[in-house]
Amino acid sequence: MSDIRVLVLDDDPPPDLDRLRGRAHVVGTDADGLPELLPTADVVLVWDFTSPAVREAWPGPGRRPGWVHTPSAGVDHVLSPEFAASDTVLTNARGVFDRPIAEYVAGLVLAMAKDFPGTWERQRQRRWQHRETLRLAGTRAVVVGAGPIGRAIAETLGCLEVRTELVGRTARAGVRGQEELPSLLGTADWVVCVAPLTPQTRGMFGREAFAAMPDRARFINVGRGPLVDTAALVAALQQREIAAAALDVFETEPLAPEDPLWEVPGLFVSPHMSGDTVGWRGALADQFLELFDLWAAGRPLFNVVDKQLGYVR
Repeated sequence: MSDIRVLVLDDDPPPDLDRLRGRAHVVGTDADGLPELLPTADVVLVWDFTSPAVREAWPGPGRRPGWVHTPSAGVDHVLSPEFAASDTVLTNARGVFDRPIAEYVAGLVLAMAKDFPGTWERQRQRRWQHRETLRLAGTRAVVVGAGPIGRAIAETLGCLEVRTELVGRTARAGVRGQEELPSLLGTADWVVCVAPLTPQTRGMFGREAFAAMPDRARFINVGRGPLVDTAALVAALQQREIAAAALDVFETEPLAPEDPLWEVPGLFVSPHMSGDTVGWRGALADQFLELFDLWAAGRPLFNVVDKQLGYVR
């Protein structure tokens, strides 16, 4: 058996890892056992990608693994300052969630434009009420986050003839810079947040951002929960500064049953599922195994995260 030791953070690791039999020694652990086992690992697979256990354990004693992989687009749950400063390579699941999230966003846009929730509610009430709905063609969307997911969203909305502006950290071909966001918000019918969570983007959608949007605007967050000042969003909805919103990610997950967000008028709540289509776990496992082949062969990895920026360049 190979001397490569793979530590998997999850009580129930993917069965696909059986394909590593004879090539690596695979050890599973939960968050409580991670600090003790971390110095023994060459590779860490953060299969429980909602857990902050790696970030919390990283400053501890002993050697650190050479490679950490998180099967998620965001990496804020694993990155501590000590990890960011280390030589450990960090990779993510870039490429797996692009199309599924783009489809989910398009579904939300269609649902809000055509008032499907209102139709379902009236059906439940057995109430026949004819209404007019919005036409999507010619409306304007601002997608904040110009990585593969943001580009997939822009392309998908373009198929609906929605005119889309991509906003990234810096301006480049086809992408507006962050400094242009306030003026772009003022003409947006749809604002989609899929930015990475960094110190610079935390809370970027707050009172000023929502005030800059026209009252017809609909806001969608499929990025990270802390990108949004939730209290400011609720206030904007209650004061009708924006028309509606949809959140798939939250500052604290899961959302507690007693959380008031469940009943905010005009807010669509979903349980962090925008990228999770049938077979998604298998796709994530396949990606990790492809990366492992490269790692074991001493070849360069793909999807390497710039730990100072917090995303893949």
